[in-house]
Amino acid sequence: MKKAGIFILVCLLVVFSFFSYKWIKHRMEYAITDAVFVKSENLGNVAFEVSGRVVEVYKDLGDYVKKGEPLAKIEDTDYKLQVENLQARLRSLEAQKEALSLQIQKASSQTDLNVKAQQDTLKELQAKEKALLSQLEELEVRLNQVRKDRQRLENLLKEGLIPSQKFEQIDTEYKSLLKRRQALEENIEEIRAGYQKAQKSLQMAEAEILSVSELRKRLEALQSEIESVRRMLEKAQLDLERTILKSPLEGFIAKRFISVGDMVRSGQPAFSIVATNSLYVEALLEETKLKGIKVGSKAYFYPDAFPDKVFEGVVEEISPASAATFALMPRDISAGEFTKVVQRIPVKVRLLKGDLSLLRVGMGGRLEIKRER
Repeated sequence: MKKAGIFILVCLLVVFSFFSYKWIKHRMEYAITDAVFVKSENLGNVAFEVSGRVVEVYKDLGDYVKKGEPLAKIEDTDYKLQVENLQARLRSLEAQKEALSLQIQKASSQTDLNVKAQQDTLKELQAKEKALLSQLEELEVRLNQVRKDRQRLENLLKEGLIPSQKFEQIDTEYKSLLKRRQALEENIEEIRAGYQKAQKSLQMAEAEILSVSELRKRLEALQSEIESVRRMLEKAQLDLERTILKSPLEGFIAKRFISVGDMVRSGQPAFSIVATNSLYVEALLEETKLKGIKVGSKAYFYPDAFPDKVFEGVVEEISPASAATFALMPRDISAGEFTKVVQRIPVKVRLLKGDLSLLRVGMGGRLEIKRER
């Protein structure tokens, strides 16, 4: 019985010695630390480039997104109206340009005035009618918008939510637009009457010729205005597209800052996105464990969240300064008091193998770095 007890004790000592040897050998071959954090090289905020009220949110925390995929949308009614107004204005200007071009052609021709001048006059009247119709179309778009605003302010006035002066302003503008519309309609009727008269008295009409140089200057000014409106239209169309916020990269939603109904400003963060394949591990390695650690050394990361998973990687960077060097409140030893503290050196490890989709920024774990001989 005594011999059996001694045998068991010897076996236990052998097993203990074996595992102790393995543990010590592993500690000598690897630098091990628990001061490890998962970080991302590409963690950024995504923001709307226009302002408005959020009406749709398509993605939430933790969702995977592709590059160019919609994330959220803001109210686009005002942006659509702006595009429509500019389109109507551009059509009006182009119609005016066409009418002015016809005038230039008329003024340039000095022959056969008795007949050709009246023919040109008919064309001019047609072009003017088209221009006024375009202006009337533009005015109708504006009038519809002001009518809606007037109705809304009238309701607010009845409820006592706004001062009467504000309603009177929009009401004055509305009445002014009605008068402008009436004036345009009268002008159109006048042009149509003149067109009929010109047809009846084709041989008796007098040609009113403007200076060719003046007409060309007006045409140049009109062309410049058209180009300006086109640029404004391009920007308005771009702003309309920007009412839908799209992901600039592929990754995961790390944080959502907005909800449906929120008012957002241009540049205000809406989402925070972590780019795929941008994760790495940063370890704060004790200075006493740096021996044998070099750029390119193999490393193994064991996340606390998945203890049965192992991620392989290599050392990519070893900081030239300790973490305490950049502390907001560095140690003050000017008084002569000093306590030796083991410093920690930031070591960046690039992960090469393992399911990176499991990792999240801020996770901790254990890192083992193979020492180089």
